[in-house]
Amino acid sequence: MRFTREQQEFAVAVREFCAAECKTLQQRDLLTEGGTLANSPVILDKFAGLGWLAVSLPEEYGGGGAGMVEECIFLEESARGLAPITAYSTGLTAAQTYLRYGTEEQKRTIVGNMASGKLEAIALSEPGAGSDLGGVRIKAELVDDHYVINGQKTWISAAHIAEHILLLARTDTTGSKHQGLTLFMVPTDTPGLEIHEIKTMEARTCNDLYFTDVAVPASAVVGTPNQAWRHLMRGLSVERLIIATMALGGAQRSLDDVIAFVTEREQFGHKISSFQAIRHRIADLATEIAFAKSFVYEVAERIDAGEEDNLNREGSMAKLKCTEIAKKTALEAMQMMGGYGYTREYGMEEQVRRSLAPPIYGGTNEIQREIISKSLGL
Repeated sequence: MRFTREQQEFAVAVREFCAAECKTLQQRDLLTEGGTLANSPVILDKFAGLGWLAVSLPEEYGGGGAGMVEECIFLEESARGLAPITAYSTGLTAAQTYLRYGTEEQKRTIVGNMASGKLEAIALSEPGAGSDLGGVRIKAELVDDHYVINGQKTWISAAHIAEHILLLARTDTTGSKHQGLTLFMVPTDTPGLEIHEIKTMEARTCNDLYFTDVAVPASAVVGTPNQAWRHLMRGLSVERLIIATMALGGAQRSLDDVIAFVTEREQFGHKISSFQAIRHRIADLATEIAFAKSFVYEVAERIDAGEEDNLNREGSMAKLKCTEIAKKTALEAMQMMGGYGYTREYGMEEQVRRSLAPPIYGGTNEIQREIISKSLGL
């Protein structure tokens, strides 16, 4: 697709902001306490002040009122610019469910939070239920006019800095494993909810959640009780497109950085960029990224045209391809940079670490391949 002049200007504005605010390692370290935080309140506040957060969410609830194309521009350019706001995408994904099934109050709260730089989280996975969400066991029991929640969730991104958890819990055990599931909007300061960090290769992102007699009112239900599976299966194309677009930005950043390196570095009396083996590897990566970008924005454009519910295959394809090319580009770039690729100073080791999780979360890429193959009648 071809961007409008306004969309082009928006992309340039986000790119220039990131170049000014978080281009160098020193800048990012100041924003993230030496790289230990994945999200910077300072950058989130500045993005909010510019009106760039929740840009695709409805104006009537406090969003920007633009489309998915504009949202993808923001996600791509902020990821390319290494803006420390990774949890924003999690909240954006949660907002899609609230907008489809939430009450008016829930919609206003979530969208308002997103637009102002506050974060939201989603709690689906459990120790025994990752790709198979039908295996969810955490229980929410209706007692008089409220629900009492007990159980554990794991791998929950941004829960420690979120305002609310969009929680998937089992409310009925009489039907099949895909029946009897309900979504809840749970404030993170609710008594009985404990949030514990899971230490990983990256800055703090993931958490274990423990619910012990956590009480929430019946009004905390999002959508129809016992129908969460149906709710979650709709609109997955947007969630996967969000992940794909951030991965696309990461791939582009890795490409930018390796090109900058090989055009500066000399070996055997020549710029590394003059060696055919290097040039061709970079050409291949650039080609794959260009094709992935074209597909991402085609899907975004079709979502804006109202085709969201018919794009599950395309959403899976975008997520699969972009997360794979982001990982491939970072690893190839590290190899081409030699020892410098391993150093924190040059940043490629961070790009490698960032690229490893996206093929796993949001539905593993093995699951995406199953979805694609089934859509082809296989």
